[in-house]
Amino acid sequence: MDKKKFIADSLTESSETKLKILSECSGDIMSAADLIVKAFKNGNKLLLCGNGGSAADCQHIAAELIIRLSHKIKRPALPAIALTTDTSYLTAGGNDIGFDNVFARGVEGLGNKGDVLLGISTSGNSVNVIKAIEMAKSKGMKTIAFLGGNGGKIKSIIDQSVIIPSSNVQRIQEGHITVAHIICEIVEEELYGSKT
Repeated sequence: MDKKKFIADSLTESSETKLKILSECSGDIMSAADLIVKAFKNGNKLLLCGNGGSAADCQHIAAELIIRLSHKIKRPALPAIALTTDTSYLTAGGNDIGFDNVFARGVEGLGNKGDVLLGISTSGNSVNVIKAIEMAKSKGMKTIAFLGGNGGKIKSIIDQSVIIPSSNVQRIQEGHITVAHIICEIVEEELYGSKT
């Protein structure tokens, strides 16, 4: 294995994916940010769900919104809850109602009309994310998904998607957290940027 070439190829693919996001996803990123800004302005909250690396992204994004992303903006906490962080809830749900239903149950208990659900799935086919989206819609919530590849099944049931233009899971995950940081920055600027 030529490690130097491997590193160069990975970084090149990553940068090329980011440029594709710029050319293909900018409008979707703005629309997703607008949905979240509107929810926060109306006193609503953001719920997030996903599996594996996407679960970690949910936790990361919620932390950015509750604490802060930009150190130049002084602002209050924003209401964001990652449905991926409570091991008691996740394991009880997995044991008692099935893992496919754990996020839907969280949305049922915590979601309200006007809230936003952000589901993250690199394949677009995660059953527990699909069920959470369906529950959110039944409650009058807006739904956003970060996806990859062709968008999978989720693409057709979501209010707003951001589909990373790659079939490589690593690049999709890198794209998701980059897009998330951009959205968090937009949210902070839209809500509190003029107050600094």
